[in-house]
Amino acid sequence: MTDRRTPGADTLSFARHSWAGLRVLLVLTVLLGVVYPLAVTGVAQLTMRWQANGSLVSSSGERVTSADEAIGSVLIGQQFDGPQWFHPRPSAAGDGYDTLASAGSNLGPLNADLLATVTQRRADVAAAEGVDPSAVPVDAVTASGSGLDPDISPAYAQLQVARVARERGVPALDVAALVENLTLGRDLGVLGEPRVDVLRLNLALQTLDS
Repeated sequence: MTDRRTPGADTLSFARHSWAGLRVLLVLTVLLGVVYPLAVTGVAQLTMRWQANGSLVSSSGERVTSADEAIGSVLIGQQFDGPQWFHPRPSAAGDGYDTLASAGSNLGPLNADLLATVTQRRADVAAAEGVDPSAVPVDAVTASGSGLDPDISPAYAQLQVARVARERGVPALDVAALVENLTLGRDLGVLGEPRVDVLRLNLALQTLDS
């Protein structure tokens, strides 16, 4: 059977389809790579600027949007050293709460090193808080998957009340009230667990010292 196609038709068809595909690529690149991100950024800056800029807070506990004024973010945990502070859960991110090395330990529940570490942490927390090791909550001895968890359980926060109050020379009832007031419930009533943001809690301690 004789091929009646015009010479060069395949080349023209390929060029036409290639140009059509390139135009679609360019349009999608502009829409999804430029217009959409700019629109989302603009809406976020107009309607929820604090959250969009990292949920930063100053040393006075005020919301700020400039990193120069901030001492931390309520979304990212950080270490607090000294018995006068509420302590966060352990962190396996670098040397601890390293934002450039977010990670868990990746050790399984039967790993001997992990079990030894948890046992030592439980003993250390029990000694620091003056309680029996069996009273130490699990989040006090285990790191989160990110290593940057900003929250602790209400149980762990309440466990630290007596020590913090004693070190600061303030009534334990006042410190316990701060924990109660800053305890957040489950999202939408069903998601997650009750929690306390450690940074917010430690900043709130300033109101008792003044």
